[in-house]
Amino acid sequence: MDSDQQPSRLGTESAGALSQDIFERAAELKQSGQPFVLATVVWSQRPTSAKPGAKGIVTADGALFGWVGGSCAQPAVVQEALKALHDGRPRILRLDPEGQPAGDRRDVVVVPMTCHSGGALEIFLEPFLPPLQLVVFGESPVAQALIRLGQAMGYRVVAVRPGASGLPVPGADVTLATLELDGLLHGRQTVAVVATMGMYDEEAVERALRAGSAFIALVASRRRFEVVRSALEASGLSPDLLARVKAPAGLDIGATEPEEIAVSILAEIIAHKSTLSPLAAVVGSTTEPAQPATALDPVCGMTVEITSSYAAEYEGHRYYFCCPACRRRFLASPTEYLGRVQNA
Repeated sequence: MDSDQQPSRLGTESAGALSQDIFERAAELKQSGQPFVLATVVWSQRPTSAKPGAKGIVTADGALFGWVGGSCAQPAVVQEALKALHDGRPRILRLDPEGQPAGDRRDVVVVPMTCHSGGALEIFLEPFLPPLQLVVFGESPVAQALIRLGQAMGYRVVAVRPGASGLPVPGADVTLATLELDGLLHGRQTVAVVATMGMYDEEAVERALRAGSAFIALVASRRRFEVVRSALEASGLSPDLLARVKAPAGLDIGATEPEEIAVSILAEIIAHKSTLSPLAAVVGSTTEPAQPATALDPVCGMTVEITSSYAAEYEGHRYYFCCPACRRRFLASPTEYLGRVQNA
């Protein structure tokens, strides 16, 4: 299945040395808080170059480190790994020349393969995501309680205290003396709690929204939130972005003390975790970022980005492919595959 492209240097290394490199790379990524997917071949059918136990790592930028198959396998592995990063769920990717459905195996994603050499693979894709990042604005008793409890829950806690001395806040992993959050949320599942008690609510909420936080809890009354909302609408924030703000913050459990209010807020965050994208998107001033344009590989039916280096011109149109093998098959008989694109 992988004879269309010679293995890279990584593919010629011994399995033991490559596995050691993979584990070291995984440890480095985890230590630096970067999301990645560990891809492990769990089954193979001859002829394939990747055997059970072969491993690779796919990072959030789509880079593949390691060896889990050749040119026919790699695009599908990367594409499905990126989906795993976005929904946080592991799955098994089956690369099969027949493209047969997985039946009742709901955790299996089947992708048809078109390599001349045949063979099949099943690859387990396991996403590793950094811990949830809790950004806490303010120095109020509620903010302090949130920092203590967030640390106990294993979150990465960021204390935001504009104009503070700059000394680390006890219990926080990061202390910011300004409201500048640029880059802090990239690649992290992030929630923010604004507990400034009216001191700079509007600016804190706006900064959290523009930085890409998918959920913001504002410790304020409904009446106060209406004032905040009006100010943010006047500054150009869209209703879709403002819908991410929850006020009053926390579940209604009758909380009165700062610690109780903090518990109610954290309970609400837990309830929302499954709806938050593990990979935070950087939000522009008023609009969401555009997604990369894609095209359908007319040979195998895979969806590929139009930035793919495998492309060909035919009768004034440009077609894109997942690998060199698909491109060659198309060029050998274009009319055989054009119907797939036209009917898509």
